[in-house]
Amino acid sequence: MNVTLHPLSLAVAALLFGAAANAVAATRVDANADAAAEAEASQTLDTVSVIGQGETRQVQRVLPEEAIARPTGTSPLKLLDKLPGVHVEAADPWGNYEWSTRISLRGFNQNRLGFTLDGIPLGDMSYGNTNGLHISRALIAENLGMAEVAQGSGALGTASTGNLGGTIAFTSTDPLPQYGARLAQTVGSDATRRTYARLDTGDHAGFAAYLSGAYSTTDKWKGWGEQEQTQFNGKAVYDFADSHLALLVSTSRRNEVDYADYSLESQRRLGWDWDNYAPDWQRAVDAARGIYSGGVNSLDDAYYLGRGLRDDDLVGLSGDFGLGEGLNLRLGSYYHNNEGQGHWFTPYAPSSATVPISIRTTEYDIERTGYTGALVWQIENHTLEGGFWVETSVHGLQRNFYGVDGPIVDDYFLRNPALRQFRQRFDTDTTQWYLQDRMSFLDGNLKVDVGFKSQDVQTDAINLIGSRASGSLTAKKNFLPQLGANLRISDGEELFFSYAENQAAFQPGVAGPFSASQAGFDAIRHGLKPERSRTFEGGLRSTHETVDASLALYSTTFDNRLLAIAQCSGIQGCPTVFANVGSVRTRGAEATFVWRPLEGLRWFNSLTWTDAQYEDDYLDGTTRIPTDGKDVVDTPRQLFATELSYDLDGFNFSLGAKYTGKRYITYVNDSSVPGFWVIDAGASYTIGDLGPLSALKLSANITNLADRNYFGTVGSNGFVASDPAGLNYTVLQGAPRQMFLTVDAKF
Repeated sequence: MNVTLHPLSLAVAALLFGAAANAVAATRVDANADAAAEAEASQTLDTVSVIGQGETRQVQRVLPEEAIARPTGTSPLKLLDKLPGVHVEAADPWGNYEWSTRISLRGFNQNRLGFTLDGIPLGDMSYGNTNGLHISRALIAENLGMAEVAQGSGALGTASTGNLGGTIAFTSTDPLPQYGARLAQTVGSDATRRTYARLDTGDHAGFAAYLSGAYSTTDKWKGWGEQEQTQFNGKAVYDFADSHLALLVSTSRRNEVDYADYSLESQRRLGWDWDNYAPDWQRAVDAARGIYSGGVNSLDDAYYLGRGLRDDDLVGLSGDFGLGEGLNLRLGSYYHNNEGQGHWFTPYAPSSATVPISIRTTEYDIERTGYTGALVWQIENHTLEGGFWVETSVHGLQRNFYGVDGPIVDDYFLRNPALRQFRQRFDTDTTQWYLQDRMSFLDGNLKVDVGFKSQDVQTDAINLIGSRASGSLTAKKNFLPQLGANLRISDGEELFFSYAENQAAFQPGVAGPFSASQAGFDAIRHGLKPERSRTFEGGLRSTHETVDASLALYSTTFDNRLLAIAQCSGIQGCPTVFANVGSVRTRGAEATFVWRPLEGLRWFNSLTWTDAQYEDDYLDGTTRIPTDGKDVVDTPRQLFATELSYDLDGFNFSLGAKYTGKRYITYVNDSSVPGFWVIDAGASYTIGDLGPLSALKLSANITNLADRNYFGTVGSNGFVASDPAGLNYTVLQGAPRQMFLTVDAKF
């Protein structure tokens, strides 16, 4: 067959190949550890532009069919890791272990991004989330329909108060039009067992629904303990006339035993196999008394056990109503209830004179209700849209200590503490609305978006127990503009440009400004300003039969950047110190190249270069901390992903690799973790019409194929200004090589 390569495609390919060669040389990895990873259902992919064709912003999409190199049950976040500008960290192979899992876009960490599921806001999806929940709890992985990433700025209608950077919109699958059932079973390394089941009703005069559930359990890949989750998703849709109704119900019960946090120094001293003491209670007791063994020399080298518990119930109802004459009305409502506890067996607070350990908990609860709406009017070459989002959220937070007589299995919510250190309640009222005009000119070859949003978020904090702050903070901005343009310059080639301003609300919860003492909060409250960002981006896209390519350049200024500076080890829970470091300036480039030279063969590549730096020093008391010109923590300058997949006649094979560059873990850049490669592989074979089965799929996956040791997560206990000796316990090891087998039957 004839293959035509276009100028933009050649330029992007050359850039990617050069970057790959440099990354390989820098890490001394053989060049054959190349390509790449997932597989796809090509007919489905043909209907979705993975590089965002036609968009005025940098937008890219991932479908679950591309996840062959990932084991079944992988978090939707991990599927995004191959995209340019996207950096995902985890200490487990699925990205479901929430203490370790985090994502950043263009140097903006998770707390400064926006996340939604079917339009329902998920908050910042952090471990101590104050206004949402993680996508791994909100949606069973098999029920993901699509994930859309806007690396620079999300759509004006995104229901988020934190998206200074980009947004990620997850979409659940709709019910199937035909009656059927699905049952999948996964087994694998470390006694992994996962079961997924789904029943579809089929279409009945416009009504269709499914019920689905998943149960997963695995031993930790080092140390003692299990990580377990039970989930339910149900969805119903009803289509009538020009309208569509959808109901989503989701529940999750998650129980995970933690891995020990390393410092750089403790890893060198104790090795890669080190973990918490459980089930060796006596060794934990001895360590709490200062009697160390086996190379241990610090209370924080390990604890007896850590655990996270999260219970969530979520329901969302949405409707899209055709009103005629080019008018559409979209309405949505949702309710979310959450209870969570984080457990640590702490040696810093004895239970009694004879037991030098107690259980220290951080306890969370969330109850929120929200409504969204938009009216869209198509008139001539204009698409006018106006919409709103309102939410009322109540978040409770407390730090408690529970006495123990000896080792207990703490896999339940603890009640009646021996001591409450602090307790706070946060009431947050959010109002956001927007207006936008999407215009089309030159026979559709030029698209222009012009609009703005208005934001008003008020948080009232009430201190119930302890010395933390009470007070009120408001983040309000009436005019946050966004504009963009897309110009098609030839058949398949286009230019795009966008500019956006965004603002983040003040964060309640365990690490926000209200975590200071009352005196400390009163001293800073009038000087606190909401964080704001201004983003310019532009680029080119090329889309043809065998080649897709894109190149984006961007510049972002981030004002009033609040740094949270850890003052002690995480288990001690000292109040966090906040510093306004002024501005952060980020510039970067993102390239994507997808080549389909033969039927069923697909090669995906992406390259990211990020230059994110603080632009000011800050004062710690009277000491000036020299952060001006230093790189932003946990922001690799280079990311490179490559993946090769083959899908033909029921057989699918995928091989993928991701390079992550060096990351700093202190604000003055005197401590860092090195860059690393991770290679994943997967294969599957699907048999159709086998007896009572409509399809039977057999899958095998290997993660971290080369079995590399590397630091997957940084910042698990926050960042400090300086740590040249590597003593801050804030890094986690990435998972070693693991293997999984899945049998997936459809009836």
